[in-house]
Amino acid sequence: MDEADNPGTTQTDEASDFVLLAAMQAGQAEALQVIYRRYGRLVYTLALRVLNSPEEAEDLCQEVFLKLWQQPTYDASRGSLSTFLAVLTRSRAIDRVRSRGARSRLLQRWQTTNQATAASPSPLEAAVQGDQAQRVREALDQLTHAERDVLEIAYYEGLSQSQIAERLNIPLGTVKTRSRQALKKLRNILKDLT
Repeated sequence: MDEADNPGTTQTDEASDFVLLAAMQAGQAEALQVIYRRYGRLVYTLALRVLNSPEEAEDLCQEVFLKLWQQPTYDASRGSLSTFLAVLTRSRAIDRVRSRGARSRLLQRWQTTNQATAASPSPLEAAVQGDQAQRVREALDQLTHAERDVLEIAYYEGLSQSQIAERLNIPLGTVKTRSRQALKKLRNILKDLT
C-alpha cells in the first residue's frame, strides 16, 4: 500500500526507529511526533501506573520525550527504543515517588515541630518567629508578580505545575522556570535564616 491509498500515513510514519532518531537528531520535529505517536501511550501508561496521578504522568511523559529530543542518549546496541523509553520512564517515575516521599516526611517533621512549638512559644521564640515571618514577607515582595503567583498557587492551593499552567493559561515550561527562579531568589535572600 502506498501513501495514495492511505492519506493518513506518511513515509515518516513507516520509518524505523533508527531512521526516525537520525532524523530527529538532524532537527526534524516531525520525526519526534512520529516517535511520540508510537510510544507516547506506553510512556504515559507506565508513568501513570507508578505515579497514580494523571497530571504527574503527563508531566513525566513530556519530560521523557523532551529529553529524547534535547539529549538523545539512546543506544540501539543496548535494546529497542521502546525498552529504552520504558526504562527511562520507570526510573524517572520512581525518582519522583521518592522525592514525593521525602517532601512528605519533611512536611510531617515540620508540622510536628510546628505543633510542639505552637503550643506555648516563649516571648523570645515569638519575637524570632515574628521577625522571620516579616523577612519572608519582604522576600516575597522582591519576587516578580508572575513568580509570586506561581508559588502562592503551588503552596497555598496545592496545585501541580500542570494545573497551574492550565489555570494561568501559560506553557508548563514557563511555570517550571518561574518556580525555579522564584525559589532560587528566595533561597539567596533568606540564606541566613536556615
